[in-house]
Amino acid sequence: MTETNKFKKVGSLVLASSLVMGALAGCGAKNEGDTATGGDSGKSSGGDTIKIGANLELSGPVASYGSSIGQGAELAVKEINDAGGIDGKKIELVKLDNKSENAESVAQAMKLATQEKVVAMLSPATSGNTIATVQIANEQKIPTIGAAATAPNVTINEDGSLNDYAFRTCFIDPFQGTVAANFAVDELDSKNVAIFADNASDYAKGLAASFKETIAEKGGKVVAEEAYVAKDTDFKTTLTRIKAAKPDFIFIPGYYEEVGLIVKQARELGIDVPLMGADGWDSPKLVELAGADALNKTYITNHYSAEDPDKKIQDFVTAFKKEYSDKSPDAFNALGYDSVYFLKDAIERAGSTDGEAIKKALEETKDLTLVTGTFSVDENHNPVKTATVLEFVDGKQKFNSKVNP
Repeated sequence: MTETNKFKKVGSLVLASSLVMGALAGCGAKNEGDTATGGDSGKSSGGDTIKIGANLELSGPVASYGSSIGQGAELAVKEINDAGGIDGKKIELVKLDNKSENAESVAQAMKLATQEKVVAMLSPATSGNTIATVQIANEQKIPTIGAAATAPNVTINEDGSLNDYAFRTCFIDPFQGTVAANFAVDELDSKNVAIFADNASDYAKGLAASFKETIAEKGGKVVAEEAYVAKDTDFKTTLTRIKAAKPDFIFIPGYYEEVGLIVKQARELGIDVPLMGADGWDSPKLVELAGADALNKTYITNHYSAEDPDKKIQDFVTAFKKEYSDKSPDAFNALGYDSVYFLKDAIERAGSTDGEAIKKALEETKDLTLVTGTFSVDENHNPVKTATVLEFVDGKQKFNSKVNP
């Protein structure tokens, strides 16, 4: 799930990163024997422990995402430790709160790298916050895994260069937009569609672009294309214009805070056509904001479904409910869980906690079966995996179908 530019511009963070690195260099500079930053491959980051960082949005506007990733990661760590750890060493998960802010994400990444001396990190939930930390991962040679950072430029820069130490367990935005367009045309027989996206959001713009392109390729027509800005609360004027264009489907890529209100107000205006978004909708707060009835005939692309009958998924759901008071795990829970197991597999194959060795093992991942799918890592450090389409029925997410890449 990509961070919007509703927070600070990423471009200003090179300076912020440099300042934080300078401030922390004296108390946590790496040395040749420090395995957390690429030293002796025979050691872990803490003798009998392997320290993994988690730089997450535990407070702030998108705390729902980061908190869910953290819960999933904690369950995975508990299971791995209960089973004997990694090569006999227990995992220590170091969770830090980036407050849903770019600059704070940079500061916490540096703290994890230079003070906590982790061997790898789970990056922030949102792409903007993750992108802010990628420079640190590369410079410190500490692999970072984005559980939900779906923007393509997390792993690949605009000039086409690879961010060597950046990986992810989620699929990327263009894939979600393409899946949504295919679903609209092929499954819902939509011909005239509308797009209503956050114009300050890289996430929304990326999804909208791939959706629009695929709709055109399939012979559909975009009859209305409108925008909103994060933190807007009144969408009725724009929705009235969209309604006048008479679309038979509306694509709304965005985050739950605004989307919940958009869905509610759309239904109040008598817009009863199917509405669809992506993983940014996936929060329990969406139902609170929109209302269960308003969410009927709405769909999202997502990373997994708790209702999928696959045995591995159902085993995870059972374990998660046991750990978290019968709460049904959402996609961010599953992605946090998978990110830890992705690292475990790489560290075991590397036989080392050296950053370069872990990076190489992550790159060589092939046919790894996790909760959110079986995947191999491509040349851009992205997992090649399936997407899931979910439908809201009376406020509950229901499994609809799986879509192959």
